[in-house]
Amino acid sequence: MTFPDIEKLKLLVKDAAKDELLKDFGHSEFEYKSDGSVVTPADLAMQNRLECELKQHWPMYEILGEEMTDEQQQAVIENSRVNDSSGYWCIDPLDGTSNYAAGLPFFAVSIALIIENKQQVGLIYDPIRDEMFTAIAGQGAYLNDKRIDHSTMVFVENKPVVAEIDLKRLPESLAVKLVTERIFASQRNIGSSAIDWCWMAAGRFDIYLHGGQKMWDYAAGSLIFKEAGGQSISLDAEAVFRGQLEVRSVLACHDEKLFKHWYQWINIPLDR
Repeated sequence: MTFPDIEKLKLLVKDAAKDELLKDFGHSEFEYKSDGSVVTPADLAMQNRLECELKQHWPMYEILGEEMTDEQQQAVIENSRVNDSSGYWCIDPLDGTSNYAAGLPFFAVSIALIIENKQQVGLIYDPIRDEMFTAIAGQGAYLNDKRIDHSTMVFVENKPVVAEIDLKRLPESLAVKLVTERIFASQRNIGSSAIDWCWMAAGRFDIYLHGGQKMWDYAAGSLIFKEAGGQSISLDAEAVFRGQLEVRSVLACHDEKLFKHWYQWINIPLDR
């Protein structure tokens, strides 16, 4: 399978982030969407910019963006299923919008290419730190053109040094269990799912546990993490990415023994 020119894609995203995101960071207006989430003019400007440039360079692919309606998003997925040879970009123009609006330097652009209902290309760019995470299916994951190597990473098997856990979206019983039993040394919540996946891929977190992500939250990130050698599963014992708009839960770890320890502790039914 031939993939788009990843270098062209990286340059396109970097330039767009500089022009559309960095200029208003820290002093952006914002509104609340019907679901209670925050949206800024930068979200819309970045999505419009990406749509125009992606269509210009790769007109054969449709676009599924966070700022589209549910009906528009579903139509893109359905069209891709009807025509197996087609594909689409799944984009989050600004992941971590609440951080962006508040002036917190944790946000990113996330783009995945989905072909035949599978993640083929993933790119996440953090413009504050100028960190570009990329992956092509079967070809490994990279941070700023350097391949990510998990063999050099160190962890504490039963007491992770840092666990990225989003307690508010987990089932109540599991959240209470995590708080009362404290099987991790410390807990962080960055506020950007895209950065979460990338920092897991880079070994900056030991465990990732999230109760509900939308498709554009994990489409690129879970591919990057997988290509970096990590393992992930949903709390219902299915693959995290299934090519659907459904909200998905996540348990992820880059070490096999630690991963098994946690899914046994959580009691995920892996024999389903």
